[in-house]
Amino acid sequence: MARTGRTSARTGLAAPVLASTALAWISSVIVMGILAYLVSEGWRGSVVIYTLVVSVLTTVVYLAAFFLARYPGYILLFNLIFSYLWIVVFAFLAHYWTDSGSALLHAAEAFSFLAFFFLFVNVLLDWHSGFYRGSRTNAVV
Repeated sequence: MARTGRTSARTGLAAPVLASTALAWISSVIVMGILAYLVSEGWRGSVVIYTLVVSVLTTVVYLAAFFLARYPGYILLFNLIFSYLWIVVFAFLAHYWTDSGSALLHAAEAFSFLAFFFLFVNVLLDWHSGFYRGSRTNAVV
């Protein structure tokens, strides 16, 4: 049975958190696809490999988050960790690829920022719904 204010019993995530998680996951998949293509074309380097590893980890962890998150604040730690990883990815890509003139590299840079942004929104939403409201009402969900 679905709880009030939840999207469904299957996901257990509130609608804004579900939308933000989905958009972060989609951005991560796009960055993963771009970087996998670059690696298959012969690109090497620590920035490319770091970005590819972060995008693969984000894709795997947040696939599980769609199905395993039952309570607000459950994946707050993952949101904090991955938002930090994605801001580092964005800083690396902005430093090395902003002046490249390649639309593909700029797309990876833009989607890395979107992944960071939506994961940071998840942090704020998880904090508000899981800790702030829970401490005010003292209600057991």
